[in-house]
Amino acid sequence: MSEDKANNCYRGRIAPTPSGFLHLGHIRTFRKAWERAKQAKGQLVLRMDNLDFDRCSSRFFDACIEDIEGMGISWDEGPDIGGDFGPYAQKMRSEIYLSVLRKLLELNLIYPCVKSRKEISSAGLMNSNGEEYLYPRHFRPLNNQWNKNEFPGAVNWRFATQWEKKISFIDQKMGKVDFKVGQEFSDFLVWRKDGFASYELASVVDDNLMKITEVVRGEDLLISSARQCLLFDALGWNRPDFFHCGLVFGVDGKKLSKSTRTLPRLFSTP
Repeated sequence: MSEDKANNCYRGRIAPTPSGFLHLGHIRTFRKAWERAKQAKGQLVLRMDNLDFDRCSSRFFDACIEDIEGMGISWDEGPDIGGDFGPYAQKMRSEIYLSVLRKLLELNLIYPCVKSRKEISSAGLMNSNGEEYLYPRHFRPLNNQWNKNEFPGAVNWRFATQWEKKISFIDQKMGKVDFKVGQEFSDFLVWRKDGFASYELASVVDDNLMKITEVVRGEDLLISSARQCLLFDALGWNRPDFFHCGLVFGVDGKKLSKSTRTLPRLFSTP
């Protein structure tokens, strides 16, 4: 048990991406995060994961806050009320992410990637779930194939994983979860060529700096949690606990996606 947890300093977070309207799955996950923070007599942070400037908008930003408030969910820190660990919108934290990317570079844990999605998929290495293509080890560049003076440059950057390495963590709902590099995932993006941090890097940096002790998210992000564990470990930061909620599916059997704004109709009471 960490010192923070021993002192009952629970800090959870809800982190919507304002690229569309929230759906039932989001609200159930956010409610669970809120409930767990209340049960622990801890704090809850609202953070907007709005890294994608093209898809995220102020309209959806405002709608996220309105919908979450409409469920009777409250928070202790956030973009609307401030706090000690802001800013609470990722689009305002780019310099922080870049400084951590430099640290990963100094640790020789990342490398530039110029391979296209087509090239990666053409290599034909699919993960064990059949959900994504693995980045082949032989695609890694040699150390002298890029100019460190142009860092980060207009290229993607990947975290160099150790193939066959096992990653395990205890999920507070599911119990022990195990992953193996080279089967479920391989080298993953930490920086995009358009000049923004990846979801994996930004989430880890923010969860560490905002002192988050537990991350509540959907089961579809289990592999992301495993990747993020590698980043926490590489940077010498304590991992948070994880609680992965079950997914919500529509009448067509597919996972819900952001489309129309159905929350006011689905929920009438907190």
